[in-house]
Amino acid sequence: MSMKTLAILVGGGPAPGINAVIAAATIEARNRDLRVLGCHDGYKWLMQNDLSHVEELEVAALSRIHFDGGSILRTSRANPARSAETLRSVAESLRRLDVSYLLTIGGDDTASGAAAVALAFDGKLAVAHVPKTIDNDLPLPPGIPTFGFTTAVDVGKDLVRNLMKDAATTDKWFFVTVMGRHAGHLALGIGSAAGATLTVIGEEFPDGPVDLDGIARILEGAIVKRRVQGREHGVALLAEGLIERVDPETLGPVERDPYGNVRLAELALSRLLKDRVAASLQARGIGCSIVADDLGYELRCAPPGGFDIHYCRGLGYWATRFLIDGGTQAMVTIQGERCVPVPFGDLIDRKTGRFRVRYVDVTSEAYGMLAAYMIRLNRADLEAPDRVRALAKAAALDEEAFIERFSGIVDRKRSPAS
Repeated sequence: MSMKTLAILVGGGPAPGINAVIAAATIEARNRDLRVLGCHDGYKWLMQNDLSHVEELEVAALSRIHFDGGSILRTSRANPARSAETLRSVAESLRRLDVSYLLTIGGDDTASGAAAVALAFDGKLAVAHVPKTIDNDLPLPPGIPTFGFTTAVDVGKDLVRNLMKDAATTDKWFFVTVMGRHAGHLALGIGSAAGATLTVIGEEFPDGPVDLDGIARILEGAIVKRRVQGREHGVALLAEGLIERVDPETLGPVERDPYGNVRLAELALSRLLKDRVAASLQARGIGCSIVADDLGYELRCAPPGGFDIHYCRGLGYWATRFLIDGGTQAMVTIQGERCVPVPFGDLIDRKTGRFRVRYVDVTSEAYGMLAAYMIRLNRADLEAPDRVRALAKAAALDEEAFIERFSGIVDRKRSPAS
């Protein structure tokens, strides 16, 4: 009997823990007498029928890479399902390599690609996907993170803490856009861990396009409330996914990646909001120094923390065992210290054909706790006469104008994101 072959590839953005998955999967596969191939740059070269970027993986070279950030196999956003031709090329490449099992590591786009490749083989290739993203937005059960998320929160916490110290030292406000294409998990996690002044996420706006001026009023209201408390500084985190909910007519020309996603980092959300808030305050004679910043790329290739190393080694081991034991077409999860493969069919949105997104539930008690620690205007601020008087004075508005300007940002009723 010829030796069976496991191929491993990584797609999407980097996340702490990728190398731990690769190492664990390789070790388990080699222990089971499988040949292991690492495909560099995701599907990129397979789509071009170029096998020169595939290398054989051995235990000795990988046994300590679990400590390292980045990906020894690199990564790309090349989409195998971009066309029938590219999908055929990937299938042909894997057949030429005599691959029996395919293990993909990535987020929702990579998972969707894995599902498409599995269908192209009509059951003749076993495929498993390991959920990776610092965004934490793959459809896992509540409380189970995607790998890389906890390390990204920890590293992000330290960076935001430094900004908070700078803000307090220099009397500045920082508006910081935090990565998270669809959901606000990462921004909320970092904001909570660092004790940021407030965090604004897209899930707060479930009923229609986000009004940038409305977000600007939330930020302006926080600045005013801090002024009443005698503080002229703060750090506001803005989930990148807010941009996906903005009326597209207001964005102008946008650049998209191979999966059709808008390249959100190019749209400078924090700068757009800085300009709106600064102009509004200056028009009323209020001086406020605001710095726009972005946070995300600094997190993706950080060395994984202890939790993510342990978690990722388990994912790599169980994903390999799942394939060898006859499993296929599933995302491998660890739930309650057990391997629980979730079939692709249970994860795909039938309307879009892509994997569902796990959003922040803004009606949950967990979110309510996080929101309780934020400094932002609330209904009580607009109903207590003494508060209205103090806040209106700090905003350089009369009381009636103050209530009119800010009532819209506290009247919004939150409901589960969709």
